[in-house]
Amino acid sequence: MEPIAHKETIVLGGGCFWCIEAVYERIHGIESAISGYAGGTTEYPTYEQVCTGLTGHAEVVKIEFDPIKITLIEILDIFFKAHDPTSENRQGADVGTQYRSIILYTNDEQKKQVMDFITNLTNRKVYTKPIVTKVEPLKIFWPAEDYHQNYYERHPYAGYCRVVIAPKLDKLGLPINSLIK
Repeated sequence: MEPIAHKETIVLGGGCFWCIEAVYERIHGIESAISGYAGGTTEYPTYEQVCTGLTGHAEVVKIEFDPIKITLIEILDIFFKAHDPTSENRQGADVGTQYRSIILYTNDEQKKQVMDFITNLTNRKVYTKPIVTKVEPLKIFWPAEDYHQNYYERHPYAGYCRVVIAPKLDKLGLPINSLIK
């Protein structure tokens, strides 16, 4: 008899949500990766509002996963390899608080695992600069507009996708042209 599927949720922000979403859509055990906004105060934020930096929200991806197939530690390992957690309020050319490195946990066990993971990276001196990733409880997640969902899959030849996302996927050893889990 197969175990009953259990689903957990964690929300990650590491720059543009198109990049993080494209990464996690390719990982076995990830049930869904939805681009959106979190960590701020504006209700029902729009992309245009978040881009101003005045909402307090970050571009994030809500990750739903099956912990029997993938652990939170594996998800965090991918996250810290997929972006620069030492760069405050920017990833590459994307600059502003909406591009900050942030982890929004959904339970105390996740918080403990996240904090232990960051402490471990720090103690091992994996990065030459301090990790600036914010760790906060998830209050509310606002899904981004439909045109942001599955952006890379729908626009693989767009400039940003070819110049930023495809090389990131390649660096992580993930398929570039199709969703293969």
